[in-house]
Amino acid sequence: MTKKDISPDDGPSKSSIWGGRFSSGPSQLMQDINASIDYDRRLYRQDIAGSKAHATMLAACDIITDADRDAIHHGLDSILDEITHGDFTFSAALEDIHMNIESRLAELIGEPARRLHTARSRNDQVATDFKLWVRELIDSVDAALAELQGILLRRAEEHADTLMPGFTHLQTAQPVTFGFHLMAYVEMFGRDRGRFADARRRLNESPLGAAALAGTSFPTDRHMTAELLGFDRPAANAMDAVSDRDFAVEFLAAAALCAVHMSRLAEEMVIWCSDRFGFITLSDAFTTGSSIMPQKRNPDAAELVRAKPGRIIGSLNGLLIVLKGLPLAYGKDMQEDKEGVFDAADALGIAIAATTGMVADMTARPDSMRAALTQGFPTATDLADYLVRDLGLPFREAHHVSGSIVAIAAERGCDLDALALADMQAVEPRITADVLAVLSCEVAVAMRRSFGGTAPDEVRARIAEARTRYALDEG
Repeated sequence: MTKKDISPDDGPSKSSIWGGRFSSGPSQLMQDINASIDYDRRLYRQDIAGSKAHATMLAACDIITDADRDAIHHGLDSILDEITHGDFTFSAALEDIHMNIESRLAELIGEPARRLHTARSRNDQVATDFKLWVRELIDSVDAALAELQGILLRRAEEHADTLMPGFTHLQTAQPVTFGFHLMAYVEMFGRDRGRFADARRRLNESPLGAAALAGTSFPTDRHMTAELLGFDRPAANAMDAVSDRDFAVEFLAAAALCAVHMSRLAEEMVIWCSDRFGFITLSDAFTTGSSIMPQKRNPDAAELVRAKPGRIIGSLNGLLIVLKGLPLAYGKDMQEDKEGVFDAADALGIAIAATTGMVADMTARPDSMRAALTQGFPTATDLADYLVRDLGLPFREAHHVSGSIVAIAAERGCDLDALALADMQAVEPRITADVLAVLSCEVAVAMRRSFGGTAPDEVRARIAEARTRYALDEG
């Protein structure tokens, strides 16, 4: 058998799929709107694993013979090998991955294949397959985010002492270190990992054996199939089991927020790469040129990461809208649950990979970062803190005095640490030369030793703690 493209004319008619209830096949349009094999073929490994577990349970419960079970397992292994090697013929007339595999199994082993569907429905079958796929996806996303965190920690450690402006409203606010700034993203992606882990824990109940919506009259063992497939337990209500797509929504919600976090980092990299900032450079591996301007080096990878939340948020909204008005239990509307998740998974995966690559690739420019601290009076808050701590002024009064001194420095065209002491004393006579010690950016950063602050030693302490908290290697 050789691989070939999907064709709506391949395979039997719908009447042969559904048996005696239908006397003729569907229209071509019905086949086109009903088929999902062009995208749900991704579930083939999960479908085969679920069917093998189901056959194992059926034999253990004396519903099918051991010989039937062995034939089913052998046939499913053969189908897995065919699909893996590109030798499987997918048929749109068979609608989906489940019927494609079942039909091929019948070709390979005959009568035992027709016993496999005992005590299950496509409703619980597809829910099981999709849960297994999303569970594996979450595991791979967690591993990718852990790698990204590890790269961020390494770069943060390299730049725990590298001074740069911290911004609010994209205006110079206070001096920080580049390592401190990068550590903010370690925490953001850590929360993302927590959300994915929460979603995984809730999804890990098996729908298999719920059948169409009401369970089955056969003496099945749903706990057995749940254990075989790595679920914590079988879903407690058969109707909910086949109706539930919370796990897909939760994955998309976590993915959307994760993508937003990556988009924020990507936007900062776009800004940092710009000629006006020049805080970092990216190599040719993550930039492109212009078709007309030979001098350009565009951070296209970062810009594309910045755009990915649009696709993922769209998939989340789309699935919520599909589900919002559905009565229990299963409706064909729920076939629309997968394509958006698959698209979001692809978008998230490439965004994480690109972000990890850019963080590892970027070259910091400490001189440019330090030079930017000569603008915007970044130690004005430190002046106010000095007035409170050393002179005993209420903070609101100190804030006013500091603002007045900043206005004088702006008029003189110099930064605060270059302003004459006499000019400061003209605003507040009690100021002494001691103030000069707190107006340098190096001192201002070093003094912020509070837990989670930007002082280099505190940054290093949080890096060490994060490696333990997120179970990350030092490499």
